[in-house]
Amino acid sequence: MGSVQIVTTILAFAITAVAVWLAVRAVMKMVAVIRLGQPDPTRFGDPGTRTKTMLAETAGHTRMLRWSVVGAAHWFVMVGFIVLSLLVLEAYFEVVSPTGGLPLVGNWAIYGLVTEWLAILGIVSILVLIAIRLRNRPTRPGGKSRFTGSTMWQGYFVEGIILAVLIMGFVIRGFKVATDHFEYPVWAAPLSHAVGGVLPNWAAGVSVAALVKIVISMTWLIVISLNVTMGVAWHRFLAFFNIFFKRDPGANVSGLGALRPMTSQGKPLDFEEADPEKDQFGVAQVEQFTWKGLLDFSTCTECGRCQSQCPAWNTGKPLSPKLLVLSLRDHAYAKAPYLLAGGGKDLTGEEKATAAQLAHMDVLALAEAEKPLIGTAEEGGIIDPDVLWSCTTCGACVEQCPVDIEHVDHIVDMRRYQVLIESSFPSEAGVMLRNLENKGNPWGAPQNTREDWTKGLDFEVPRVGEVDDFEYLFWVGCAGAFEDRAKKTTRAVATLLNEAGVKFAILGEGETCSGDPARRIGNEFVFQMLAQQNVETLNEAFEGREKSKRKIVATCPHCFNTLGNEYGQLGGEFEVVHHTQLLAHLVATGKLTPVQPVDGGVTYHDPCYLGRHNRVFAPPREVLGSAIAGGDGASGDGGLIEMPRNSERSFCCGAGGARMWMEEKIGKRINVDRVEEAMSTGAKTVAVGCPFCSTMLNDGVNGKGAGEQVEVVDVASVLLRSVKPEQAPGDTERAPAAG
Repeated sequence: MGSVQIVTTILAFAITAVAVWLAVRAVMKMVAVIRLGQPDPTRFGDPGTRTKTMLAETAGHTRMLRWSVVGAAHWFVMVGFIVLSLLVLEAYFEVVSPTGGLPLVGNWAIYGLVTEWLAILGIVSILVLIAIRLRNRPTRPGGKSRFTGSTMWQGYFVEGIILAVLIMGFVIRGFKVATDHFEYPVWAAPLSHAVGGVLPNWAAGVSVAALVKIVISMTWLIVISLNVTMGVAWHRFLAFFNIFFKRDPGANVSGLGALRPMTSQGKPLDFEEADPEKDQFGVAQVEQFTWKGLLDFSTCTECGRCQSQCPAWNTGKPLSPKLLVLSLRDHAYAKAPYLLAGGGKDLTGEEKATAAQLAHMDVLALAEAEKPLIGTAEEGGIIDPDVLWSCTTCGACVEQCPVDIEHVDHIVDMRRYQVLIESSFPSEAGVMLRNLENKGNPWGAPQNTREDWTKGLDFEVPRVGEVDDFEYLFWVGCAGAFEDRAKKTTRAVATLLNEAGVKFAILGEGETCSGDPARRIGNEFVFQMLAQQNVETLNEAFEGREKSKRKIVATCPHCFNTLGNEYGQLGGEFEVVHHTQLLAHLVATGKLTPVQPVDGGVTYHDPCYLGRHNRVFAPPREVLGSAIAGGDGASGDGGLIEMPRNSERSFCCGAGGARMWMEEKIGKRINVDRVEEAMSTGAKTVAVGCPFCSTMLNDGVNGKGAGEQVEVVDVASVLLRSVKPEQAPGDTERAPAAG
């Protein structure tokens, strides 16, 4: 060992010792903060599926590759980071000796080949990611960036470090080539040999370059250790855990469909026995999120994919799912010293720490602890009320998140406390909640008019109790029973089922609201009251039947989602299908035969709770395709035209999350944005599969003054016009012109 190697060895191991010590301290701090969260025992079941899903999403990049170029580039960077960590380890041997190398595999040509090309592709990929970040920088002209609100220096720092480490790897190998100490042939390491051709024959060059590489790597570790909220770096480690502990590892997208039940101390809350002074009602303090929620916040990469897809953010609302998560993360870590020292409020609002403890607490942490979780800027709130109530629960954020953050669950948890304890929510939604409690439907319509939609049909609609021999229970829903446009969809579905010879029955006045609006706004008490009533009614209707024969067909995706995904939490196990799924099956089996092509072009709007939340994309399109083609297979004029944002990336209509009953006062109306996209296709018919979407898009069309040119109509009505053209004139859903 020469004098150069003695110096490089001492410096390398010194900076490594400092970096490792700081990293251990940082990890211990993060674990301590995450452990402050409430228990959630549901996160540990089925470790086999969890492991398989985690490996698929990380090694396979199944979610990242939805953004093809970014996903591919990120995959090479991720694999390079993992595999090329061996080259960082190898650098410790090289600072000691210019001829040093990794034991065992260091002399294998195949190892040299793999690491060479991973490094080459890693450099190309990181340059691509840097270019994308620069092209989408928040300060660029021409629109909002998905990086708006992200800590940009951290992104540039991490990407710069990766690029520098990769480059130094070739410099080390180049010096080995120049000094004739390189292990691999030209075919295995062509770029290294090319670099070596231009470097001088400097024996100490290998050790000096190896030291530079170690210093760069350890500088990265030191910086992120001093910044535990640096998600753009820490997600490299935390993502594995966050994906492993996702709510439903077997689902296509965990965190969609059913909401997480309201819990206290890790157990579902029983309202018959719950006590607000002993049981947690929603989330009022950041430490009242579960530990998985705090892990979610810590894992955020600040990539902004959620923000780029959010309908609220894209129409000028203050909500950004990314900025909400970052605010909660920063608040949690700023408040952590106070909490870890024994501070905190109990459920009655009393301070848990003694005066002596508070006297020695960090002043900044104490100040952070005084901030309300939900409050305006004047109140010092972490999350502004306008942010909380802008969410439509469409799930676009959850769908796009590459590390499986469950934004919707966290937003609804905060809403629950505001509604149930603070009684603080948009005033116009109060009418809807009172109607649900008193009338069993959000419109406040008399219960004895639930069957009025059956009037005028040329066949009898059977009721449960009057007939026992039915295959499907037709869940009409509140909109389908009371809202004029939705009633036309209900009649169309009933007519088609009757035409196909499907035996079905309705509950009639025995049906009440599924509870979706109450649950999404945060009123879990009203939801459970309605849901338990419906579960009892449905269990009685299906008494004696096994689950596979307890079939329900629903026209409203919100009812479809609630009955199928959430009633199981209350003892209601049913086989629930959406009407477009059943109609697609009836057409495919020849029980319904379209005969009249649909002209003028049709575009389909995917309802969030049918498509993104429940992955029903193909059946509505199959129904529309058959109706457009008609009986002779000839396509109608225009065909099915997809909007730019469709399927899992479909844009919300603006009505979900109980927003149907709240005024949209900030920014551009979401439904208008969606209608403009639909109209840009040139289609004369906008097909929908949801009564909320029908209302919102009809209002948007009328607002644009296009009611005579563009028609919004349910998929069932489109099919009915093709199957029974003679009924088409009397079953239009065209809304009257505005004004």
